[in-house]
Order: sequence, then structure tokens, then C-alpha cells
Amino acid sequence: MTPFAIAGVQMYVNALQPNVDGMIQRLDILMARFPWTQMVLFSELAPFGPLDRYSLPPQNEALEQFQAAAAKHRVWLIPGSMFITDPEDGRIYNTSVVINPEGEIIRRYAKMFPFRPYESGIAAGTDFCVFDVPEVGRFGLSICYDMWFPETTRQLTSQGVEVLLHPVLTGTTDRDAELAIARATAAQFQCYVIDVNGLGAGGVGKSCVVDPTSMVLHQSAGQEDMFPIEVDLDLVRRQRETGMKGLGQVLKSFRDRSTDFSVYDRASGTDAYLNTLGPLAIPQQGTTAGLSTDTPAMRVPVTPDFPGQDSLPGFPHKVPPAFPVEPLPNPSAGTATPPTEPTPTGAPTAGMPNPPVKPGVLTGTTPKETSGG
Repeated sequence: MTPFAIAGVQMYVNALQPNVDGMIQRLDILMARFPWTQMVLFSELAPFGPLDRYSLPPQNEALEQFQAAAAKHRVWLIPGSMFITDPEDGRIYNTSVVINPEGEIIRRYAKMFPFRPYESGIAAGTDFCVFDVPEVGRFGLSICYDMWFPETTRQLTSQGVEVLLHPVLTGTTDRDAELAIARATAAQFQCYVIDVNGLGAGGVGKSCVVDPTSMVLHQSAGQEDMFPIEVDLDLVRRQRETGMKGLGQVLKSFRDRSTDFSVYDRASGTDAYLNTLGPLAIPQQGTTAGLSTDTPAMRVPVTPDFPGQDSLPGFPHKVPPAFPVEPLPNPSAGTATPPTEPTPTGAPTAGMPNPPVKPGVLTGTTPKETSGG
């Protein structure tokens, strides 16, 4: 067994005043009550709330306070996220940091999928966040809406991530859908999901911890909560080899797939149907968007199996599928092409997946930063 204790902190978040002191106070209380905790995760935008007018520079006093707190308690600390303005392009990113027990920032991650169209002023990050806890395992970071796009978790788990840290800020009626996604993600990618929401301006709570079998180990209600959970990463490794309950070995099945998916090739035309949808915009009163009776078949015709098929007398006409429509008007689009040879079983495991990149505000690798204290 490879045990590791991770605590989530679900706390009230104020939108108009900083919450940094309150976060550090709760961290002190948590470590006094549960001194065996090794990693602590707060909710998305917990330090300063959901208003981007409180955006800060990449180096700021709040981060220095969090670095000092991590070093004081000798814990890994992910203090939610905050809006950071990139000094190079002037754009605002929803950015999280990973602080090690020495008080060093070892990773910065900018949310890839801002909640558009509602967060239209927030730029999207492009780099994934993967890091190793020595002698424990590999961790990945994903922020809120990112998880609605399984490709993000696919990328992380394909690089060996065993625990997905997921700070969220959800105060809307779709929180129950997020909880379902958290369970599905854990099962599909055979990993732990640590999902931490806030309260007040920070969300409606219902934080959860899900294991690789999709079992909910803990779910908070609608009040403040500190919940340390000991995860067993050997369970992840065992399940990835033998399957959940000895059944589906989904990661290996995906590795050994016989097809690649042309929908991910933007030049293929496979996603032609998506281009018939309207713009990404906030619905307004009286909108009639989506009330058209056009089916996908009316928007994107299905290509016959061979030229002239439809004109042959008595030939059974092909019934178009409701969704997805594949192949599309371009006869060469939408076809599944053979992938490269799968990695042989037992091949050497890739090293730490964050390649050297230009040091910067939002990249997956940053220069070593020491505690501001």
C-alpha cells in the first residue's frame, strides 16, 4: 500500500474582500486537528473570489503567504486559484499553483476551459500540469470546467497521473451534473478525483472524493468542511493492470485501439455539424436558438456509400444516424485511420512528462522559487 493523506477545505468565500487570512487560519486548524495530512487543496478562486477586477501579478504577497504556510506545516499546498495578469500579453488567466513542503512553487497551471461565454474576459491556458510527489505517485491539476472535457483528463492520465486534483467554483444548478462527471471521470480513467468546491461567492459546496472504482469516499454538504482522506495509489496501479473489479481495463484498451478519431483533426471535416451550431453566447430573453426543426441529417448530408447509390432502383436507402454524422460531405473526411503501433506491454515508463519550456507565468514548468519568508 502507498498511502497518502489529502485534505480538501470547503470554506466560505467572500467576493469583495480577500480570503487569504481565512484560508491560512483554516490550514492552521486543519493541521492541528489532523497532523497526518500531507497535501491540502482549496477551492477555485478561494483567495480573492470570482471577480477578475482583483487580478494580481504573477509574483504577489498572497503567494508568498501561502508558500510560508506550506513550509511551516511541511505540506503540499494547492491554494485554489486566482486571477493572474500575464505581464507579457496583458491577459488575465485563472491560475493555480502547486507549492511543495519546502515552500517552493513547482508548477503553475492556467485553466484551459474558462466558463465561456460567461467568462469571456478570461484567457485560456494551453499547458497541462503534472507533478510527482516523491515515493508516492503522480498528480495532475484540472480546474472546474476543464473536467467537462474528458480530453483534458485523457491527456493527464496518459502521462501517468493517478490523482486528479480538481478545485471548482460552482454556485449554479449544474453542481449535481458535476458530481456525476467526477464519478464518471474516476471510473473512465481509473484515478482518484479530489473535487473541492467553495461556499458563498465560492459555490454551493458538495465537495467530493471519488476512488478509481467510482465509489464516493466523502461528499460534503452545504456547510464548511475539512475532510482529510487517505488515498491508496496501489489501488490505482492494480486496477489499471487488472481492471475495475477484475473487469474493464480501459486505459490499456484505449492504448491498443484499432482506430484514431478524425474528429480531433480540425482539417478533416468530421466536425462539420458543430459548425452549424450558433455562436458561443449568453442566452437572452426570448431567444429562439435551438428551436429549429432541422435535424443533423438536414444540416449535414450523409455521403452515400458509393457514387450513384441513391439513384439505383430498389436499392435500400441508407438511413442517416441521428448523431454523430460520419462520414461527412468530404468522402475522405471522418474516416478512422489506423494509429501508430501501440506501445508494447512492459515498455519503459516515460519520465516526468513536463518538458523543458521557456520559463514564464503560465507554463507547466517554472524556475525554482523559494519561500518569500
